[in-house]
Amino acid sequence: MYDVVLFDLDGTLTDPAIGITNSVMHSLAKYGIEVADRAELYKFIGPPLHESYEKFYGFSADEALQAVEHYREYYRVKGIYENLVYDGIEELLIKLNESGKKVILATSKPEIFAREILRYFGLDKYFYYAAGANLDGSRTDKAEVIAYALEAGGVSDKSSVVMVGDREHDIIGANKNGIDSIGVLFGYGNREELENAGATYIAKTVCDIEKLILR
Repeated sequence: MYDVVLFDLDGTLTDPAIGITNSVMHSLAKYGIEVADRAELYKFIGPPLHESYEKFYGFSADEALQAVEHYREYYRVKGIYENLVYDGIEELLIKLNESGKKVILATSKPEIFAREILRYFGLDKYFYYAAGANLDGSRTDKAEVIAYALEAGGVSDKSSVVMVGDREHDIIGANKNGIDSIGVLFGYGNREELENAGATYIAKTVCDIEKLILR
């Protein structure tokens, strides 16, 4: 059914909650902002960082970019490794590889960080290519990342491609590129968000992803 599978990273392949929230708290502390409940910062998981600082804390565009730099002070040293691979993900990637699927990463996270995460967890060998954002803040829009991933993968038949992700940005980005999508419920989005965004399918578990792609 599908020959090419694009995966989001945060909230889809790995649970980055500790690393991302620690990094956000580090950055907010620079502005005298304290966060009592870590869960308040889960909304930072998925969307481009600068957009989250603007939306949730009222930062100007320039302030948001500076906040991202403060975020990376912590993230590039510690936060990137405060991460867990979801149960069943590696087994799924193995099966996709064995069945001849071309697996590509498509994340709004800077590509250099995304590649290091895949390498650290030993998942890089399952990916044909890892597509992400640039460190300068360009190519953070998910539709742009997906278009870049499709080009890098040499994809010509969009009907053979499916995007797997946990937030509306993944689904909207897939729709803008004319490809199907699977919204997962074990990450940081919810059914309403994913269905409203227009997900082709909804997967509650990693096993559901396998059934949808390898059925």
